[in-house]
Amino acid sequence: MDSLKKKQAAILKVRHRIVKAIRDFFDERDFTLFDPPIITPNASEGTSTLFEMDYFDLGKAYLTQSGQLYAEAGAMALGRVYTFGPTFRAEKSKTRRHLTEFWMVEPEMAFYNLEDDMDLAEEFLEYIVQTVLADCKNELEILERDTSKLEKVVRPFPRVSYSEAVEILKSKGRDFEWGNDFGAPDEATISEQFDKPVLVHRYPSDIKAFYMKRDPENPKVALAVDVLAPEGYGEIIGGSQREDNLDLLLERITEHKLPQHYFEWYLDLRRFGSVPHSGFGLGLERTVTWICGIEHLRETIPFPRMIYRNTP
Repeated sequence: MDSLKKKQAAILKVRHRIVKAIRDFFDERDFTLFDPPIITPNASEGTSTLFEMDYFDLGKAYLTQSGQLYAEAGAMALGRVYTFGPTFRAEKSKTRRHLTEFWMVEPEMAFYNLEDDMDLAEEFLEYIVQTVLADCKNELEILERDTSKLEKVVRPFPRVSYSEAVEILKSKGRDFEWGNDFGAPDEATISEQFDKPVLVHRYPSDIKAFYMKRDPENPKVALAVDVLAPEGYGEIIGGSQREDNLDLLLERITEHKLPQHYFEWYLDLRRFGSVPHSGFGLGLERTVTWICGIEHLRETIPFPRMIYRNTP
């Protein structure tokens, strides 16, 4: 087998081991696998990146962007759940970090606040990386991965607020205005200051999804967190504490100009009794890309789907 074929095989073996580690992690912690629908009547993250289809006599339907809203229902019933499956984004981004079809794992936990959410994300990433280091030595050697960098992925991870991250960017000479979202170069600059994943929390609420709870001490920011991988690999986890107040959630749906009637079942989770709850999503392909130390997400899945490729 030539060198390129060996590397392709090694990447898929590492992917396989990461998938098993993900399932083992949640199964060992008494999470219940909760399978959400792939066909949905509405957006969860935003309306501009949906794959649309005609759904019989019911009008338009869409391929899922996330299983999170359904996982929240599961968490209300079962306490701690996780979803794991394909997701779809009709995002016209031609970058090394984007696919139109990718896999995501999304845990959702009742009675978790943002701090609990961040603690779980840290434990989760440490478990995945240390498992791959232990079980995929041969594959990482074939990929010529510098494992000394992965060995540093142990808790605790650094945590900085969005505002602190903005100051990091300014100190490095980047022209960045508070209130904007981070692009890939911004994430790379922030993560370069650390030798392990960094958790950036409390983003401006205006740039985050409608379901993210605002900080009661500062409503201008949401109780949200992104985990940025080191070595310039960018965001691999996005999560938040969810808004559990019905009136505030209704306000956010109105602000985002979303059709309320599609979310009535989701609002019922608040109408008839709710609890504080949180969750996050981890992109499988981005995680494989980082751990393998490779350049492009398309190398991490056998038949990648991108804006100019839908075959074979």
